[in-house]
Amino acid sequence: MTAPVQTLLLADAREAADLAAFLGRLLHYDRAAAVRIQAGGARDGQGSLAVFGRPPSFEVLAIRTARLAGWDAGTVAALDATVSAGELLDSIEGASLAVPAAVTGPPWAGLLPPRGGWQELPGLPGVPEMRGAVAVAVAEFRARDEALPQESRTRAERDRIGREIWSRTLGGTALPLRAVHAAQSLGFLRPVPQGAHGGAALLAAGGWLRLRTPYGSIAVRTGGIGGLTVTPTTRHHA
Repeated sequence: MTAPVQTLLLADAREAADLAAFLGRLLHYDRAAAVRIQAGGARDGQGSLAVFGRPPSFEVLAIRTARLAGWDAGTVAALDATVSAGELLDSIEGASLAVPAAVTGPPWAGLLPPRGGWQELPGLPGVPEMRGAVAVAVAEFRARDEALPQESRTRAERDRIGREIWSRTLGGTALPLRAVHAAQSLGFLRPVPQGAHGGAALLAAGGWLRLRTPYGSIAVRTGGIGGLTVTPTTRHHA
């Protein structure tokens, strides 16, 4: 028997448009991208949706949240599934979306950042400075790539240069530049509208660092898998 399709109603069409833009950027990097989606409600009846993705080459988790129009725990079951990013994008209509059928998730989908215990860290530069750091790194990569002799212009050598540059940390923090690059590429480092609340922050919990902005978050592990005590979660509030 086919399971009924679960439909979620977001707070407004703008929330849906922002989510659609995020999914579109993930698909730009991987046309077969999968995302893990979690939805649930708080005691006040307000619900939220969290969408997790892993754009290739950045080695980070990207997280986009959206407010739900309402959450009735008596009629709407908590949701935690891994689905096709493309099918989820195609299902968005106005402020609603239909949850696609679940797919076999990639390994990263089974290990998400912790739900709580995040502590803000000092030293994070402002958004303009972060965008500037990415621009400098991109320019360095291009210059070093163009300077390679023809016989050394291989994928392996370019990857080596990229790993060297993007593994550097941002300013006096432990946040790798690849996380900042991912944030910019996914639209998370846009200017905050005048009068809007919130800004960028760097948070830490367990073996994770998280760059949080009003548009989404980038989470990165700070140690190897063997050194982590993080377990798969069933709900995430960004």
